[in-house]
Amino acid sequence: MTGIDLFRRELARVNPRAPGRRWIFVPYDQLSDRIGPLGRLTPSEAAIVLVESPWKASLRPYHRQKLGLVLANLRHFALEQARRGVHVEHVVSTGTYADALERVARQRGPLALAEPAERELRIDLAPLVASGLVRCEAHDGWLTAAGQFERACGAEPPFRMDAFYRLVRRESGVLMERDRPLGGRFSFDGENRRRWDGQPAAPEPPRFEPDAITREVGELVERRFARHPGRLDLTTLPATASDAERMLAWARTECLEHFGPFEDALSTRSRGLFHTRLAPLVNLHRVLPRDLLDMALTSEAPLASREGFVRQVLGWREFVRHVHRATDGFRSNLGRAVLRADRPGDGGWSRWSGNPWHTARPHDGSPVHPGARSAVRATSRAGTRSERASAEVPAIDAALPNAFGARRSLPAAYWGQPSGLNCLDTVVRDVWEEGWSHHITRLMVLANIATLLDVEPRELTDWFWCAYVDAYDWVVEPNVLGMGTFAAGDVLTTKPYVAGAAYVDRMGDYCAGCRFEPGQDCPLTPLYWAFLARHARQLAGLPRLRLPLRALARRPLDRRRQDARVFEEWSRRLADGSAAPRDPSAEPAH
Repeated sequence: MTGIDLFRRELARVNPRAPGRRWIFVPYDQLSDRIGPLGRLTPSEAAIVLVESPWKASLRPYHRQKLGLVLANLRHFALEQARRGVHVEHVVSTGTYADALERVARQRGPLALAEPAERELRIDLAPLVASGLVRCEAHDGWLTAAGQFERACGAEPPFRMDAFYRLVRRESGVLMERDRPLGGRFSFDGENRRRWDGQPAAPEPPRFEPDAITREVGELVERRFARHPGRLDLTTLPATASDAERMLAWARTECLEHFGPFEDALSTRSRGLFHTRLAPLVNLHRVLPRDLLDMALTSEAPLASREGFVRQVLGWREFVRHVHRATDGFRSNLGRAVLRADRPGDGGWSRWSGNPWHTARPHDGSPVHPGARSAVRATSRAGTRSERASAEVPAIDAALPNAFGARRSLPAAYWGQPSGLNCLDTVVRDVWEEGWSHHITRLMVLANIATLLDVEPRELTDWFWCAYVDAYDWVVEPNVLGMGTFAAGDVLTTKPYVAGAAYVDRMGDYCAGCRFEPGQDCPLTPLYWAFLARHARQLAGLPRLRLPLRALARRPLDRRRQDARVFEEWSRRLADGSAAPRDPSAEPAH
């Protein structure tokens, strides 16, 4: 089987014998020997099972860079552990993870497992846990516990990050002097909103020389997953433990000092500015969250930068994970009933490509998953939705919170069709080239524009899940359904994060290269006012929007009518691709 032969030969060469060991399943996002059951055993005591699942990869049109990142790190982790003295059983499963692990567990005995971070994997493995074939333990890669979240936020929403962050800071002693925060404040966010004018120079991220194992993964992705979008660049893909260490060292020396002041800045001259780009590795646990915390606490960077970084890691990252668990992935505990889609969404890929994703076949000819070929029903209301395939296992559904009743399809501009809006087109191009952009481009460009256009929140969420290398359900759903679109209401944020052209112009240089002028004909500003007008009733109860709504009430009627016309016109133009001439070179590879 091409795409794996070299790896299998090398694993066989270095793999120690298996007898007399405790068996552990290590998921794709727990690639560390410092956490979980593996972290509590000596190498000679441990045998691990690692699973590659083409079924999982085919659930969504994941970015090729993400497929490469996960597979290359999993294979290198396998070799690193075997060389350390751990026995490794590597399984390629055409079915689910449960299918693969049930066979191993019946042969080897029950498998230990640190609780999966992803809800999808927990649902998949639940029958094996219930039967005793998999024994689930606490996941000690997290920095906080559910009890801390409940003490800070309670059991029912609304949940608030600032309350959680303050409690965790106090209980952990991080950036504290006795019972007071360093510098007299818990947050220096107000000081971390500077526009970047080119100084200090932004660092270039490391590049890596792919070894034979990584190149083999690259060949596999390009061949087997050729229908997946995005560009695979092995030179920007950290694959080994030493690559991860190099990324962490680069973040410490090159990024952290200036991270705080410029963390909200936008720039065409630097995609990442001083953002560390560590989230993809942290979410795989190639770099541990506590490594990030140690980096910040031992750094000589200014306090505002250290605190801003700590707030992202110890605050927001931990907070959204707890919210996701407390709401069962926004399926419950929201104070209202939530509809569900009965199959993973493709983020508009089907509409953009002209081919239904869930009837796609991998290149070896096997179906995407059992029963999928006969189970497709497209709807124009919110993109492709499919009836449940009777043989589909597990039942992977998707929550559909939708506070504003948004029903528009995601514009093809998110798949590379030019829109004429330089901010949107630049960020989309960056994403399909790298599978990454920093958090303000995600929130205030991609999510902001989709929200202003009344794009169906689930479709945008699925697009983020497909497009970003660091996206997993516990990450992407709170950040998009909860914050980016306000689809879940005030469950975890106090207002929708929407803005017009003035914000984009103030925080960066996208407007300078745009065909539209921010104070004149840029559609973002009328789109913003039209959004407030359409949803004024739902927004009226949000204290932080009282001033904008008062300004809306003073806006002349003819301007409000023009705002509504701009909304309809741009919705149409972005839907039919007439916003800007088609440029095939700008589209994601597919």
